Amino acid sequence: MSFSVFIGYAGLAIALSLLIWLALRGINIVFAALLSAAVVILSNGLPLAAGLGEYFAFGPLGAFTFAGKFFLLFAAGAMFGRVMGDSHAASSIALAMVRRLGPSRALWITVLATALLTYGGVVIFVVIFAMYPLGIKLLQQADIPKRLFCAALALGAGTFTLTALPGTPSIHNVISSVALGTDLFAGGWLGILASIIMFGLGMWYLESQRQRAAARGEGFVAGPRDRHIADDPGEENYPHWALALLPPVLVLGAILLPRVLSTVLGEGEGPGFALLAFANAQPVVWPSLALFAGTLVTVLMFAAVRRHALYSIGEGTQDSIIPLINTAAVIGFAGVVTQTQGFALFSDIMLQSSLPPLISMFTSISVISAITGSASGGLQIFMSTMADSYLAMGIEPATLHRLATIAAGGFDSLPHSGAVVATLTITGLTHRDAYRDMGVVTVVIPVLATLTCMAVASL
Repeated sequence: MSFSVFIGYAGLAIALSLLIWLALRGINIVFAALLSAAVVILSNGLPLAAGLGEYFAFGPLGAFTFAGKFFLLFAAGAMFGRVMGDSHAASSIALAMVRRLGPSRALWITVLATALLTYGGVVIFVVIFAMYPLGIKLLQQADIPKRLFCAALALGAGTFTLTALPGTPSIHNVISSVALGTDLFAGGWLGILASIIMFGLGMWYLESQRQRAAARGEGFVAGPRDRHIADDPGEENYPHWALALLPPVLVLGAILLPRVLSTVLGEGEGPGFALLAFANAQPVVWPSLALFAGTLVTVLMFAAVRRHALYSIGEGTQDSIIPLINTAAVIGFAGVVTQTQGFALFSDIMLQSSLPPLISMFTSISVISAITGSASGGLQIFMSTMADSYLAMGIEPATLHRLATIAAGGFDSLPHSGAVVATLTITGLTHRDAYRDMGVVTVVIPVLATLTCMAVASL
């Protein structure tokens, strides 16, 4: 290994460690991402102007490429969350759930609701925004620490429904299907096994943490982003829970119905089928329109928010900016890393190693996903550059499809992950507050599930 190659590898390791360390210490994530990207650029001999102005900002994994793609979604989601909070509709729904199911079921409700949404094809960022006002009120009513909401949200929306369950329409499952020529149900029995492990161990961990928190008197504490909680007028002034359910049901119905109708009706001609095709082909724009519609309906239905509708909507839009920029900055860091020679050499080293094919595959995709902080990004890179080589080693396409997809959803959720950063920013928590719990359910448990499935597949 030449000295320049060694410096490049060292720079990548130092930059990733620096980004994680700064994130865990609560340092501004935009600054942390820029500083870490600069370390990668300087240590790997990348041109400074292209590194910061192109790879970081506007490349395929660039910060502003991501921000431009998801701006509508973040803005629409934040608007809807804000008016649901200001109208006290979220409070009404949460109170009704707690009364009927009991406070101990709050985490179960969060996990199952988010799992249903993501398995229905809803983008994870939509789920975060849609669940936030309801989930926060749910935990307030049950007096459960806010950090556990982040973990429950991550378990339901970011683990088994994205990578493991057969048939999931997630981008991760689609990437593997397109690359390998398999269907969305490929490796189904391995996916079911992984899902059982992730859900079972995840819920056991969350419930044990809830019980420990209750034993030491740790309960819900509203953060600076939960202003609507501080202004709570009391439940006697809440709208009826059945009316409060209408806006989120409208949003979720609008998002899920096109996929259901397309499955039932198949393809056809005419305006109706054209609309269905548009909805299913727009994973960002269509949910954004649904969230805009939900915001409008909420404003029209409830006087508490109608009196200051423009202010609430404007504040909601403002609330979206910081999560969007924070998430985009982390994505930009990954865009710089993928342009380095060391990143390309790593792929060659793994393919030429003497490791068993499944172990080599797991290591390769785990490292790529860890560096990019994105399961979908890591999976896309892996499938386009390395998948054919592993097929040539004798791994069956269906097995590679499922195991690679599951493996991508492990080390992708390190502290610099875009989804992690977005969740913490939206909820107003820091890595120090909540990442330990999120890390257990999104990194430790999925990795254990992947290794178990690899062992079973090797039998």
